[in-house]
Amino acid sequence: MNSAGKVVVVGAGAVGMLSALHLARCGGSVVLIDASHTGAESSWAGGGIVSPLYPWRYSAAVTALAHWSQDFYPGFAQQLLEGTGVDPEVHVTGLYWLDLDDEAEALAWGQREGRPLFSVDVAEAYQQVPVLGGGFTRAIHMPGVANVRNPRLVKALRAALSAMPNVELREHCPVTGFIQEAGQIRGVTTADGEIRADRVVLAAGAWSGELLRTLGLELPVEPVKGQMILYRCAEDFLPSMVLAKGRYAIPRRDGHILIGSTLEYAGFDKTPTDNALESLKASAEELLPALKDAEVVGHWAGLRPGSPEGIPFIGELPSHPGLWLNCGHFRNGLVLAPASCQLLADLMLGREPIIDPAPYAPAGRLGC
Repeated sequence: MNSAGKVVVVGAGAVGMLSALHLARCGGSVVLIDASHTGAESSWAGGGIVSPLYPWRYSAAVTALAHWSQDFYPGFAQQLLEGTGVDPEVHVTGLYWLDLDDEAEALAWGQREGRPLFSVDVAEAYQQVPVLGGGFTRAIHMPGVANVRNPRLVKALRAALSAMPNVELREHCPVTGFIQEAGQIRGVTTADGEIRADRVVLAAGAWSGELLRTLGLELPVEPVKGQMILYRCAEDFLPSMVLAKGRYAIPRRDGHILIGSTLEYAGFDKTPTDNALESLKASAEELLPALKDAEVVGHWAGLRPGSPEGIPFIGELPSHPGLWLNCGHFRNGLVLAPASCQLLADLMLGREPIIDPAPYAPAGRLGC
């Protein structure tokens, strides 16, 4: 199959936009729908580290997607820059993990997976990151880890899609249900009426479970709140990403420093809280004491699509032919998006998949 036909993609975050881009490039006619505007939710709110925070703690299914995506990002960012004039700012800084409890497991994982993850003398970490707080005794380092400036990534993706004649973007258009005919999913119902299609891709992040309930289906994807804060520093203040005690500091090219993040089960509430602000500031000042004198210039919250073990659901629902899932990426949406969307396109177009699709298939995991 050369084309996916007419496809409605529900959800215009990074996963939805990249799904739409792959399908449109293969000749499909794509309608991309979002209840808000493109990249407004977790795709905008996250830190953009192009690696799981603790990659050795994840299953082989997550690792396979992450490795493919990490190797894809630098070239893809360059393509987007050349095609749209918008630079997603993939910034290779490396990452130091400090005082890990499971350092031996981390190093064994790096060796087993062939990834450059090394134990280093903590003095080297202090030499490379002079602003690092005192008291750390151990460090491991992965030099090639990058971060992507996610608001710029979604801006570039939107620009790329807007330039394609076979893509229609509908923002502020909430989906209310699915059109079913003769046992098939044939489109969606929205506040503005029906949108018919040959197939529907559900990529609505934390809201995916709510939408599937309209079909009487239970998808174990729930919102998990994450709060972050932002500082403005000199451009050369922090040369590398650093992570300790579950909190990280990410340098952007222009001197902004992101500190994150909380992990809260609070339904769909995205309100930033004073408690989280104080907790994040304390973590920031422990990691980088010079931030005590810096002003917090941003504080926000986003909703991750929490899922069992962080393994996304990718594939067609056998009980509802025509309905495809690409959701449930939990803390790793930007990390896993390139591989997830390529795999989805491979499956929808009947091509040889880039990796084994079985671990992500809804069929075995949802009992449908």
